[in-house]
Amino acid sequence: MLKVIIDGKSIEVPEKTTILKAARSLGVDIPTLCYDHRLSPSGRCKLCAVEVKGQSKPVYSCLIQVKDGMEVITSSPQIFELRKANLEKILADHPNDCMVCERAGDCKLQEMAYLYDIDISKVKAEKATYRIDNNPFVEWELAKCIKCGLCVKMCADVQGVGALAFDKADPKGKITTHDGKDLNCEFCGQCVSVCPTSSLTGKIWKKQGREKGVKKVDTTCPYCGVGCSITLNVKDNKVIRVTASIDKGVNKGLLCVKGRFGFEFISSPERLTTPLIRKNGELKPATWDEALDYASSKLADIKKVYGSDSIAGLSSARTTTESNYLFQKFIRTAIGTNNIDHCARL
Repeated sequence: MLKVIIDGKSIEVPEKTTILKAARSLGVDIPTLCYDHRLSPSGRCKLCAVEVKGQSKPVYSCLIQVKDGMEVITSSPQIFELRKANLEKILADHPNDCMVCERAGDCKLQEMAYLYDIDISKVKAEKATYRIDNNPFVEWELAKCIKCGLCVKMCADVQGVGALAFDKADPKGKITTHDGKDLNCEFCGQCVSVCPTSSLTGKIWKKQGREKGVKKVDTTCPYCGVGCSITLNVKDNKVIRVTASIDKGVNKGLLCVKGRFGFEFISSPERLTTPLIRKNGELKPATWDEALDYASSKLADIKKVYGSDSIAGLSSARTTTESNYLFQKFIRTAIGTNNIDHCARL
């Protein structure tokens, strides 16, 4: 264990612990835009700069590991001005459309600009022109990208897809796709989940509502047996988007395309709300007792005439393990066949 002093507070941490991680263990906040503890640090945003006693220049706390006896200052007039200057560089090439932005109220860049008292009217630079990416799931506005690189690292290091990359031909290091064309990947939305601005958002989330008035409901994804933890963002009794906390569940914030974007069925007008029985060629509403009696009588008739193996059961990945157990028990014992399968191969 190494002893380090941060803003006058002492803490012991294991070897190879970064200054940033040690500071957060103490409850000391150091701002970041390009850091995610699931990914390797890059120091691209330059906002995590701190002073280390004995060193003439500030260091990036996400990159530097602590040493025994190290003394760190995370906040000083000099550090404040340095972070402010770095923020101004980022904002110089960023659209100032917070009034209509999807992430207003939940944007790290917006929050940083507020905390460091950035006067947007004085931040002047030539705004670059970027194309709008055209794909079915992700709203990607390259003009809002701050080049933090989180999406690139997440896509390559965690997902192992590598659909995103830094544009080597661009001096500002903008983000592009691996082939320079429109995004064409698994559309898991992991890049969306780590983006600190609204450069990457879900297309079906657009104009559905921002943070005000949104209720967060933690639940479990219904699509398969993994049991990923998700958070339903609900407004006016309607799910407007799905997110996931990096500190909860087996998935740690990771979701597939179905879990993140496949929620519109919840409020679909075509969703069944009552059992239906076909009468005279038309489906008519029925009670559960009527539907169960009808289904059991038909199964009994088929079994009597054609035998047990003429019937097969297909179970659902959206039900619980207990429900699936009971279903297979019913097919094997009540029906008397081993013709049973599961729809987990979505």
